[in-house]
Amino acid sequence: MTITWSSELADQLDWHWQHHVRERLTGLADDEYLWQPVDGCWTIRPRAEKPDGPGTGDFTVDFSFPEPTPPPVTTIAWRLAHVIVGVLGMRAASHFGGPPMTYQDFAYAGTADEALKQLDDAYANWIAGVRSLDAEALERSCGPAEGPYAEYSMAALVLHINREMIHHCAEVLLLRDLYRNR
Repeated sequence: MTITWSSELADQLDWHWQHHVRERLTGLADDEYLWQPVDGCWTIRPRAEKPDGPGTGDFTVDFSFPEPTPPPVTTIAWRLAHVIVGVLGMRAASHFGGPPMTYQDFAYAGTADEALKQLDDAYANWIAGVRSLDAEALERSCGPAEGPYAEYSMAALVLHINREMIHHCAEVLLLRDLYRNR
């Protein structure tokens, strides 16, 4: 039996995306998108509240480096922005020719519908890129775009992104559950 590892890696994430995550994001409303379950949440804010914040456009994202300990609770808006930019978008740009993207130059979504469109686009770019990898490409190092992890294989990066997506999307869905039952 021949195993096509790029398909196996993509299918793992795509099953989760198609059968668990994306359908449960349908109907996300703006008040839920921006809901802050506790004081001090990191979120997406109008640029007028934080004129020097990262990003372009009318909205910015809460961020600091190094991250505080413990890290703040985040809104659905913040968590989706992290998935769109840091988990999928920057990686698709670095490895698969996706649109250039960084936390500093991204136009953060002020509405749930806009964020879901950004999420769908980022996911489509990433999953198409993973599906395009052959065995040799999966074995190559992921290179300087991954900083201290440059020597890790592309397969290791894909597995890492799968974990990140499952982890962060589960948090988003939990926030939806909490919002619905508040």
